Amino acid sequence: MRRIFMLMSLSVLLFHSSCKSEKKHKEKEAKYLVTNPIKMDTTITKNYVCQIHSYRNIELRALEKGYLKNIFVDEGQHVKKGQPMFKIMDKVYKSELQRADAEAEVAKIEYQNTQLLADSYVVSPNELAMSKAKYDKAKAEVAMAETHLSFTDIRAPFDGIIDHLMVREGSLLDEGELLTSLSDNSKMWVYFNVSEAEYLNYALSGSSEDRVGVELLMANNQKFDQEGIVETIEGEFNNETGNIAFRATFPNPKGILRHGETGNVLMKMSLNDVLIIPQKATFEVLDKKYVFVLDENNVVHQKEVTVSSELPHLFVVQEGLSKNDKVLLEGIRLVKEGSHVEPDFMAPKKQLALLDLYAE
Repeated sequence: MRRIFMLMSLSVLLFHSSCKSEKKHKEKEAKYLVTNPIKMDTTITKNYVCQIHSYRNIELRALEKGYLKNIFVDEGQHVKKGQPMFKIMDKVYKSELQRADAEAEVAKIEYQNTQLLADSYVVSPNELAMSKAKYDKAKAEVAMAETHLSFTDIRAPFDGIIDHLMVREGSLLDEGELLTSLSDNSKMWVYFNVSEAEYLNYALSGSSEDRVGVELLMANNQKFDQEGIVETIEGEFNNETGNIAFRATFPNPKGILRHGETGNVLMKMSLNDVLIIPQKATFEVLDKKYVFVLDENNVVHQKEVTVSSELPHLFVVQEGLSKNDKVLLEGIRLVKEGSHVEPDFMAPKKQLALLDLYAE
């Protein structure tokens, strides 16, 4: 009986050892997909927060003191160039013009009389010049009075949309008091800030010499139906943020965009000879990105990578990898530092083609 028990125990031990050996053999035979990073030229779409401004946006202010007699427009109204907007009570200014006209007429008569006397050599040329100067001064006073009177009639300087009215009829206005704002929204200036590195990439790629097209993502996450053009770049970087402002111009034929809106500018930028890996090859630890790289003995090592840009299913790697590294694509959660694996290599271009197919 004891011999039978020993034989059974030996059999169980041999079976257990055989299972462990078979399991190890299976683990050794397990293959993991690997690939190389690929160097290539590509295009990325950068997203920038932007401020939307009217092509022309001005404050309308009173140029004269007085009571506001009439308001001919309303908030949000479209006005045409030259259209009356405000009327300041003009009785005082009309009276000043009449006084100036009368004084100018007196000066004119005196000058004409002096001219006759000068022609007869009764008065000296200097006296004639003095009379002429008084007459010219009187005419200047008339022109000034006419100008002051014209300032009581405030008209639209260009086609645009009226903003909030800051005054009401009957208000007593001071010189320079704000009445409202006027916006010309026929086209819009969209400002967005670009970092120094991105600006240098933009400038060195030759894009600054071309009319680069951009898109506008509005606040409702819908794309604006007109394409914009980057026309200008400001002259200096902001010392506090390290950014420089770009300005894109968008046509606004339907008047959808208004002064003061916000959104996001979508600008395509060319990247030359950059290193690209699939996103699925990476994992994160404490906000840092890592990949598993195989050495010449197919032993797994963890490497930190710096990602500069993101594409659909892809990362542009700035630091941490070379194009000859073998990067693990599958089994990332099944291996660890120092693990030995059997690689199943896939060419980078084939891997990219599969990702493109998946994206479709």
